Amino acid sequence: MIKNENVEGEPAYDETYRRGPVVMRGPMIPKDNTYANLLAPEESTDWLHADPWRVLRIQAEFVDGFGALAELGPAVTIFGSARTPKTDPLYKAARTVGRKIAQRGVAVITGGGPGIMEAANRGAASVNGKSVGLGIELPHEQGLNKYVNLGMDFRYFFVRKTMFVKYSSGAIVFPGGFGTLDEMFEVLTLVQTHKVKRMPLVLVGSEYWQGLFDWLNGPVMSAGMISPLDPDLVHITDDLNESVDIALSGLI
Repeated sequence: MIKNENVEGEPAYDETYRRGPVVMRGPMIPKDNTYANLLAPEESTDWLHADPWRVLRIQAEFVDGFGALAELGPAVTIFGSARTPKTDPLYKAARTVGRKIAQRGVAVITGGGPGIMEAANRGAASVNGKSVGLGIELPHEQGLNKYVNLGMDFRYFFVRKTMFVKYSSGAIVFPGGFGTLDEMFEVLTLVQTHKVKRMPLVLVGSEYWQGLFDWLNGPVMSAGMISPLDPDLVHITDDLNESVDIALSGLI
């Protein structure tokens, strides 16, 4: 959110809303958003005539994404929180991992935001590696971080997640919240259901992640809700070199 100074005699708007290149403030801020419009049930059939155009826009976003990344080459995706400050040891760790991956001639893909994503992009860019940011258009987000040297903003989460999976041979997951969990479980679900080829998934931070997987392998599996997780699919570690080696093993 961008705060604006209150100049006497002029309106002071507390919020700035961005939709693509368009900036809106005060009464011009809309009450809806692109993603909500897609998922909302329709009260009238009038919107049936708009949905085909929405499908074309989604199609165009897939085409743009495929075009931007088609010649990227081998890549590893790094997921993690946008809220991790630069003073956090995890920021330094993600920066190190990004640098080590780029030094092996492999592109680093992130969500393009701040925090862990910025750190990984920063590490890759520091050695002139391919530093990719796949952002998402949200009203109050700052946009792609300055360490991205190949980036694209998406309207739709599902298109963006397709790009993460399609162009990565492995994924490293740092501690994060709902967005990070969503991305991690997307990969797990696609691999477990054989919708995509096998790809290594490395979770950095045993203290943070172990409880979640103890729960999955315990109560959830005991209740018959999931099949046993392949022990060679998910790796939890605190060793940064090991995380890089495992993630890159998908390229062999």
